[in-house]
Amino acid sequence: MAGGTRKVTVVGAGNVGSNTVRRIAEKDLADEVVMIDIVEGLPQGLALDINQSAPVEGFSCHVTGTNDYADTGESDVCVITAGLPRKPGMSRMDLLEKNSEIVGQVTEQLAKNSPESTLIVVSNPLDEMTYLAALVSDFPKERVMGMAGVLDSSRLRYFIAQELNVAPRAVEAMTLGSHGDQMVALPRHATVEGKPLPELADDAALQKLFQRTRDAGAEIVGYLKKGSAFYAPSSSAAAMVNAILEDTGDVFPTCAWTTGQYGVSDVYLGVPARLGTDGVVDIVELDLNEDELSQLREAAEAIRSKCEELSTAQG
Repeated sequence: MAGGTRKVTVVGAGNVGSNTVRRIAEKDLADEVVMIDIVEGLPQGLALDINQSAPVEGFSCHVTGTNDYADTGESDVCVITAGLPRKPGMSRMDLLEKNSEIVGQVTEQLAKNSPESTLIVVSNPLDEMTYLAALVSDFPKERVMGMAGVLDSSRLRYFIAQELNVAPRAVEAMTLGSHGDQMVALPRHATVEGKPLPELADDAALQKLFQRTRDAGAEIVGYLKKGSAFYAPSSSAAAMVNAILEDTGDVFPTCAWTTGQYGVSDVYLGVPARLGTDGVVDIVELDLNEDELSQLREAAEAIRSKCEELSTAQG
């Protein structure tokens, strides 16, 4: 990291982007966070507001708001949140055409100005946009990943905690697969205060929890009417940024490029990945049963077919 300083760029000054910037700044994860957006004045105003909270919150990270990609140069990590949010009744896939154009243009600029950076994609539809960012940037696949599993897993952990009346941090659970209808829940790998989840909730209760997790984004969109979730997504993105900058080696469910793990190759898929300075250090293979493997492979093939359409559209 150039000169020992850490620089992060967040593309998009909407709710997800601005809150990601705020979380990174307040936790002093970087020396500088650049927030870039096409709307003139928006990132500048938000950056000034966040910077003015520094004396109260006690952080030293500086936030720069800009409309010029030159200001993002030499970033260590770039987080892409740009794109249209969902509206009530829309699926994540409904955003594919419009957001692919936005994410493609953004990725070109980031690759040009920060060719050694690691990209974290947050824009929906997540799995397909991560593939597109890898395609356009031509970065090594381990330096392009998507944030979805951290968010889905956090949602699941919260719902389990509520159901069983325990603290959220007492719950360990992970989701794999796609960010959406083909999310793969792993009850056998979930624990509550160290006890296996299936011993604490029957199958009907578990299925209800898993379905609510799959629909969690839509549930929030339905309440908000305009826009979509941003507090939990920004927390999840910041956690991944920290793992990369600090080279922690922590394992997060990540939309990562597969090379044979779980019998899946050459597709971006939600899998447990160890993150560090080089991006995805390796993919951790959990002991999955045949049913879990089948669900994961089905999710992979659904993502692959959409990505092939994207690849054709890109020419």
